[in-house]
Amino acid sequence: MTDKSFDPETEQYMIDYMNQGHPASILWYAKVYGNVWDAEGGYIAAIDKEGMDLDVELKDGEKRIRITFDHVLEDEDDAQSTLIDMSVKAREVIMSQRKQK
Repeated sequence: MTDKSFDPETEQYMIDYMNQGHPASILWYAKVYGNVWDAEGGYIAAIDKEGMDLDVELKDGEKRIRITFDHVLEDEDDAQSTLIDMSVKAREVIMSQRKQK
């Protein structure tokens, strides 16, 4: 059985990097991939090779959700490119919805 975890230092680096530098992407993940359209913010609580756990901020509190990746990540480079692709696609969905309104 293959380990689905990143080493703790790598996981923490990815979490810190995303939470500090890319809060908009995390919000987009929650809305589009987590189907939590009323999310107001959030942060990554954990990430592994199969998905990530987000703590999502809502008007009435916080909720933890799990977003599963479309493939098992190979390594940190795969995580980076996957998160970028997910962010770009989520932004496109959100922007197209805004245009429709």
